[in-house]
Amino acid sequence: MTNPRWLIFLDASYPVTVQRRRLDWSYREYEEEQHRLRHARQHADLVIYTDSMTPSDVLVAVVRFLDSQNH
Repeated sequence: MTNPRWLIFLDASYPVTVQRRRLDWSYREYEEEQHRLRHARQHADLVIYTDSMTPSDVLVAVVRFLDSQNH
């Protein structure tokens, strides 16, 4: 998608990405991915740092943001 109406960026720390996704990647690879995503993060309408959040918490945050944009 080249021109989304809203860009919501979900961020997580390296240890959390490994735990949640059972990823077999190094910290260096994580940093490279963060670097590749920096443009999206910088231009996001909402950035959510999800380390301490459940999927339901993330959903609530996104819905609240979207509701606030429609008023």
